[in-house]
Amino acid sequence: MADHRRVERVAEAIRENIATFLTSGVKDPRIVAHVTVTAVDCTPDLRHAKIFVSMLGSDTEKTSTLDALQGMKGHLRTRLSKALSLRVAPEVSFKMDETVARAARIESLLAEVREKKPNDGDAQP
Repeated sequence: MADHRRVERVAEAIRENIATFLTSGVKDPRIVAHVTVTAVDCTPDLRHAKIFVSMLGSDTEKTSTLDALQGMKGHLRTRLSKALSLRVAPEVSFKMDETVARAARIESLLAEVREKKPNDGDAQP
């Protein structure tokens, strides 16, 4: 049980560190979309970390930004090793988190259904 909590603490520390870096320290001109780190999923041995990101921007901007993030994996790994005092920094990979986009799509579909639904008071017996 203690190992599970450690993995969760390290994952949260990775999320915070990467988010801070992306908002203040990144200087890559390919990062043109607004990036939010939504979650980090680490393996129990802390050797791999999937970093889930949500992006605002066009598809071209998102692709460019994701390519830039993939390209700086080595730098981020070194940064995490120093910042978190880990013996072995995890291999990082970035994945798009589409939950925000899906939620917005579901909300718009529900709004359409509500508009098309006749009012109960208008129904005739």
